[in-house]
Amino acid sequence: MYRSKDHEEFCRKGMAGLYETIGSLNLFMQCSAPNKDAFKMLHAGYLIRHCMPSELEIWKRVAAEAAYVDYVIDFYDKIYAKHEEEFFSRCMFICDDENKPVASAFIWHSYGLINTVEWFRVLPEYEGMGLGRALLSEILKNAQFPMYLHTQPTSARAVKLYSDFGFKLITDPVVGYRKNDLVECLPHLKRILPQGDYEKLEFTKANDELLIAALSSETAEF
Repeated sequence: MYRSKDHEEFCRKGMAGLYETIGSLNLFMQCSAPNKDAFKMLHAGYLIRHCMPSELEIWKRVAAEAAYVDYVIDFYDKIYAKHEEEFFSRCMFICDDENKPVASAFIWHSYGLINTVEWFRVLPEYEGMGLGRALLSEILKNAQFPMYLHTQPTSARAVKLYSDFGFKLITDPVVGYRKNDLVECLPHLKRILPQGDYEKLEFTKANDELLIAALSSETAEF
């Protein structure tokens, strides 16, 4: 069974084994101001609401593929648990007509210094329906910029979506204590993304505030 449309595309292009090996590569993006033309309203039959404290275990399984749930748990314990009230005031779900969470994302004030998009994901069976675009529209519409995020080349569809909203791929070789694997990732993105989408990707140097924030703690907060 395919785990996501990205996984499906890797398999379709004979890159299934590669999908398993490059998921840990780092990509960083930043946006100075959002492209409002990318914003979209949520269509009928779904609603956007906050994650409730009783739904923490549900969130952990919406936020990442099953193979990475242990990492999500560890990340929550290290970063969010000490700010539990703030976490639940920020963490957003899209739910279906039975109130089942099918997508999640939120903005976090990482290191207490910068705004970052965190744990954006749509469950595989709900991909391709515009839910991710609607969720990003909701969390970004009143957000403070610049905005930053961390992703992987196995999230090619998300990279394209972020790009639509005005995010640019950071070119610095290192961000904080993590290597930026952009040079290694670009050939994979070129093979996976439609040519027009790949050619629309934009690039930028990291803002000083990002580099300073990322060096303020050896524990990555985004």
